[in-house]
Amino acid sequence: MTSAAHAAPTRPLRDDAGVIGLVGLAHLISHFSQLLLAPLFPWLKDAFHASYTELGFLMTIFFVTSCCVQAASGFLVDRHGPRPVLFAGLALVGLAAFGFSASTSYWMMMGCALVAGLGNGVFHPVDYTLLNRKVSAPRLGHAYSVHGITGSLGWALAPAFMVPIAMASGWRVALACAGALVWLVLLVLWLNRATLGLPRASQASAAAHAGADQTFEFLRIPAVWMCFGFFFIYAVVLSVVQAFAPEAARRLHDVPVGLVAVCLTIYMVCSAGGMLLGGFLAADPSRCERIVAIGFGLAALVALAIGLAPLPALAIPALFGVMGFASGIAGPSRDLLVKRSTPDNASGRVYGIVYSGLDIGQAVAPLVFGSLMDQGQYTGVWVGLVMAQLLLITSAFNVRRARRTRLAPA
Repeated sequence: MTSAAHAAPTRPLRDDAGVIGLVGLAHLISHFSQLLLAPLFPWLKDAFHASYTELGFLMTIFFVTSCCVQAASGFLVDRHGPRPVLFAGLALVGLAAFGFSASTSYWMMMGCALVAGLGNGVFHPVDYTLLNRKVSAPRLGHAYSVHGITGSLGWALAPAFMVPIAMASGWRVALACAGALVWLVLLVLWLNRATLGLPRASQASAAAHAGADQTFEFLRIPAVWMCFGFFFIYAVVLSVVQAFAPEAARRLHDVPVGLVAVCLTIYMVCSAGGMLLGGFLAADPSRCERIVAIGFGLAALVALAIGLAPLPALAIPALFGVMGFASGIAGPSRDLLVKRSTPDNASGRVYGIVYSGLDIGQAVAPLVFGSLMDQGQYTGVWVGLVMAQLLLITSAFNVRRARRTRLAPA
């Protein structure tokens, strides 16, 4: 039986909004922590006499660690509840930021990257366990929408927060301020800890199941692994858009350098707008696969046009916006795919395994598409992006097929 069958009863709007807001704030910090170092690479390169490959390896350490922790932390969430795991994760992220600011060698930066990955790995199992168990079923689509938007805002906040401080006072001060921001959010969540707590009966039941023989039973559910594959491919799409697509578009269409930087910002802002609409569309969970297909299908058409059609340079940022909006529409329905495949007593574990696919995809994609960029295969980058987006559509319907096959005997 999936968690959809035991969705939270309708609660007062104020209670749901409190949970959604606090979880969204935590998710913002998760995405903020993923970009702690990247905006500061020009400063770090000089400070540690490091190559960009060495600085990029710090991000590899972060995401590989986060992947491992994400898969494991779901078990802790199911056994001990999401709240203490969330507080521990935030504390580690803040500690890592302070550690970065005090580092005197590249090796110290590597150690802090590992600590940051440990902290970042807890957020998805915690967030979705809280949303699924504490938010009323009719508002879950909006909850997932807000969750996605706050993540995008976290990505946008990191460079906007870090770079001006680094320019004015140095990179060490910027990272120390980032640590202070993370711990300030931790304080806010701790002061509102009652909102983030699960009912004792619910937590006791989850802990009992987590300690029973069925602890790993969820791994036998095909839909779980289909969801893992879906999020792996989704991470590939996201990684390409964030790291390579703007530069590949510049090479293909002679886009001015100033506009290249704007492309990703426009994509993220429009994606957030698409998530708002997607939250309303996801009110009916039965159509989530179709919404994913429509959203990523439109995004694939735009990507195909950018990769193959002769377009004016000024049109490229606008097309990035269309692609971001279409992808954003699919966001809340994407999260419902997992919820509808999740057993009631394994929420943390399932989300931990499934969302570890994001970290793996973000670690693998740069190797493949970076090679295409080095070879000057800029059209190949966009064609590869289109293929990944189409694979997302196929994966979404495979999840539904696997879920229905499992439920058929019932």
